[in-house]
Amino acid sequence: MKEQDRQLFKRLFAYSRPYLRLIFVSMIASLVVAGADVTMAKLVQPLIDTVIVSGDRYWINMVPVFVVGLAAVKGGSRFIQEYFIKNAGQLIVQDVRNDIYSHSLSLSMGYYVDTPSGTLMSRILNDVGYMQRSAADVLVDAIRESFTLVGLTALAFYTDWRLACVAFVVLPVSVLPAIIIGRKIRENTRRGQRTMGNLTAVLQETFSGIKVIKAFGTERDETNRFRHENATFYKFFKKVLKYDSATAPVNEILASFGVGGVLWYGINRVISGALTQGELFSFVASIVMLYGPVKRLTRVSNVFQKSMGAAERVFEVLDEVPAIQDKPDAKSIPRCRGDVVFDQVTFAYETDPVLKDFSITAAQGEVVALVGPSGAGKTTVVGLLSRFYDPTGGAIYVDGHDLREITLDSLRQNVALVDQETFLFNETIANNIRYSSPNASDDEVIEAARLAYADEFICELPEGYQTSIGDRGVRLSGGQRQRLCIARAILRNAPILILDEATSALDTESETMVQKALANLMKDRTTFVIAHRLSTIMHADKIVVLEGGMVRAVGRHGDLVEQDSLYQRLYQMQFQG
Repeated sequence: MKEQDRQLFKRLFAYSRPYLRLIFVSMIASLVVAGADVTMAKLVQPLIDTVIVSGDRYWINMVPVFVVGLAAVKGGSRFIQEYFIKNAGQLIVQDVRNDIYSHSLSLSMGYYVDTPSGTLMSRILNDVGYMQRSAADVLVDAIRESFTLVGLTALAFYTDWRLACVAFVVLPVSVLPAIIIGRKIRENTRRGQRTMGNLTAVLQETFSGIKVIKAFGTERDETNRFRHENATFYKFFKKVLKYDSATAPVNEILASFGVGGVLWYGINRVISGALTQGELFSFVASIVMLYGPVKRLTRVSNVFQKSMGAAERVFEVLDEVPAIQDKPDAKSIPRCRGDVVFDQVTFAYETDPVLKDFSITAAQGEVVALVGPSGAGKTTVVGLLSRFYDPTGGAIYVDGHDLREITLDSLRQNVALVDQETFLFNETIANNIRYSSPNASDDEVIEAARLAYADEFICELPEGYQTSIGDRGVRLSGGQRQRLCIARAILRNAPILILDEATSALDTESETMVQKALANLMKDRTTFVIAHRLSTIMHADKIVVLEGGMVRAVGRHGDLVEQDSLYQRLYQMQFQG
């Protein structure tokens, strides 16, 4: 076994430890099932030699009792075995799914930039789902068939070791094609699951961007893209089906050599008087029954290879180390004043520098606006302040604390964000506002909505604060969604506020209402504002002009209009005429 497979086994076994009691009960039941099969094969000899030959009426009448009784014992034990082992399998995979979801939330923003959300969704749903379907079948069949195989093998050698040797010559030969087929299945399962990730990504993009698709009439193009990915998935799945379907015929052909050899040699031994007819039929019954578990175990091996291919992809996510995490000695800070310092900060996505020697200060309660052309690095600045990323050079301080020296939880408690993408959950209005502060009372939620100028339209809705707003708040207008996001930030009551293009997608009337809400939100908070509309930041305490990732100028609106050519150009482009 490869080292990689051994490590996978260890990790999967670690997940099974809490459920060893269920597995142990199932194994005991499996022993009974295997014993029933062995007993059935063994009873063939007395059935022929004693019952049929002697014609004893008592034993003839007892045959149905033995058959029904044995079937009842086997059926009851099989129910216990399957019920307990399938429960254990489901619980194990449930823990894996919980862990991969929890771990994915801990990964840094950089991971989500590089990994399509559809691919990650496919790992959590499709790959873990594959493990879920396979784990129960593998555990059930592997345990039962293994015990049955051992019992029938022991019976065969006990009955006649010479015949057993003839029968078992074929078994080692059947292992080689099983190994080759298993490897092919595993390889194509991995490739197929990777393609399923692409398929999931197409679905996620389609349903998220359905308005754009319909607006531009690209339904046919999207259909062709989906069909291409679907055909690619089928190509790999077809190979899995091909190798899986070849397993049973190969095993049956190989098994026929063993059965043929046993019958030829056994009949000769009966003729010579070395075996009774009952012993031969008992042996043949055990061998025929023995090849059944061998075939089923080979199929279990195929299912197991599929499961291992999916498990590799699942553990790839679990092995991903978050780029942003607390240092061992990181300290938790209380509510801060809101003094922020960027000290010669440099940052690059891979090798492309986005910020170069970026240095600014923001005192408690100041409003700092970031302006500049697209790609100047404005969003990167606020991303670094939220510690979605760490600077590649320099440092960022909050109240004198380097962000890398404090815990992420305590930093996030001191920062509130209102983004240009007004993301709301498919929940009630009250729960969407309360998302920033889960323990807030109803009165606090209503007060936050009032300060965000959202209370009026909320009260006009049929169910008020208990109105469900649909996926991403689709039942509300843009201005209403933005005011709910502002109410959420107000309820957070953080001393540092980030406004990233908070009014960029609104009409004039909605913008006026949102600006009033933002004024309430920004009161007594250190605020960083990203805005393309200079009208929204003309009264900022400090305007930072960015170009090419560097600070070009810092000042108030009036000074910059007179002194900085880039700011003058931006101003004239928006206000001329």
